[in-house]
Amino acid sequence: MNDYKNIIIDIAEDVATITFNRPEKKNCMSPDLHAEMCDALNEVRDAGIKVLILTGAGNAFIGGMDLEKCFLDNWDEPEKFVEGVEYSFVWMKHLKTFPAVTIAKVNGWCFGGGMEVVGLCDIAIVAEESTWGLSEVNFGIFPGGGTTWTVARNMPSRKQALYYSLTADTFNGEEAVKLGWASKAVPLAELDAVTQEVANGLVKKGRIVLQKTKEVYERVFDMDFPEAVDYEIAKLYELSRLTNDDWIRTALKSFKKREFKPGLEEYKLTRNDV
Repeated sequence: MNDYKNIIIDIAEDVATITFNRPEKKNCMSPDLHAEMCDALNEVRDAGIKVLILTGAGNAFIGGMDLEKCFLDNWDEPEKFVEGVEYSFVWMKHLKTFPAVTIAKVNGWCFGGGMEVVGLCDIAIVAEESTWGLSEVNFGIFPGGGTTWTVARNMPSRKQALYYSLTADTFNGEEAVKLGWASKAVPLAELDAVTQEVANGLVKKGRIVLQKTKEVYERVFDMDFPEAVDYEIAKLYELSRLTNDDWIRTALKSFKKREFKPGLEEYKLTRNDV
């Protein structure tokens, strides 16, 4: 495992946790952190995990970009500036298409680029006490680098998306659920336990079916209905081929015998690698 200075990686069987570790800077993202995340995502992907949890050290998830390190310090050195920015694009695009299920565990401050990271994850479990905001307009720019894209994709209401982008007003974790940014909000004291419970449930499910569920959702999002039906059926056949028809051979036969209840529990996988 690489020796990282800005992040901490912990891998326990099928679950990896990456902790942003710049608590003195509210875990704001620097060029060095971006570069480390490029390597870290490759490392945990190669470990064959099913779930990746992202969280922050101290009282912040991510406070946004480190404005001094990312922009001010390198502004007069174009090559250095572009290099630092490109690292951020590389790892965030990788996060968007990451094969494992990604969970943002938002423990505190979550601003700007931190909201982008949450928006790119599949699931977000957040502390009710967490504080969120898009503060870019306060220093004369708009949410960039993909942040506005995640705002548009995660907030279902144009009025709400533009309100928070234009005013820079903050909101808490409970409001984040209502606004479309979070899956579930819990008291900070329960955040670790609830996130672990969600992760434990996910690792019991098949690796390939988790991946295909993510792939299908992303592809059908902008399709019309007939096209989506054709695509989903084709991917179902692909899933069946890759898993040796496990859902037919095991799941449905078990259901027929009343050995499990699909709405309440999962069946026992016949192959550990799926």
